[in-house]
Amino acid sequence: MSSKKKDPPEPMEEKELPAQEAENEAASPKAEGPKEEPKAEKEPEKPAEPSAEALLKAEKDRYLRLAAEYDNYRKRSSKERENIYQDVRADTVTKFLPVYDNLARALGQATCDEAYRKGVEMIMSQLQDILNRLGVTEIEALGQKFDPALHNAVMHEEDETKGEGEIVQELQKGFKMGDKVIRFAMVKVAN
Repeated sequence: MSSKKKDPPEPMEEKELPAQEAENEAASPKAEGPKEEPKAEKEPEKPAEPSAEALLKAEKDRYLRLAAEYDNYRKRSSKERENIYQDVRADTVTKFLPVYDNLARALGQATCDEAYRKGVEMIMSQLQDILNRLGVTEIEALGQKFDPALHNAVMHEEDETKGEGEIVQELQKGFKMGDKVIRFAMVKVAN
């Protein structure tokens, strides 16, 4: 008899254990929080399609960006063309500067033939006129303070009567085209 009484409670305990586990399982997701349920809820939600106004705004933004990019390209190209033009002009003028130097040397020499001298002066005057029309100006050097942005010092002398860094002799003329130096003035500097 005692064996019969003990046998039935054992299956009941087995039945109770799964019921307790089911309760524990049901209680454990609540204790952990709504982690699984929101995931299940978020998956079915799909983002709404953009409205016509949003699409129009995006296209307008793209158009404005493209227009600004094109404007920048146009300005950059124009500036590059102008720089190339200025560089070519400066390079061409630089090639004529030895002619200027030779004419200046010829004018510095004494001559008995006044017609010859007058001809050289007219050629020099014509060359100076062309250089002026191209925007080329001479760099002032003699008596000025030495400026490494404009002058190239090739000689130095000590002279108490001159100021420090004063240019006492100009060996070769320097030239600028606008603000750009196309040839530095070759000078002798005191002190």
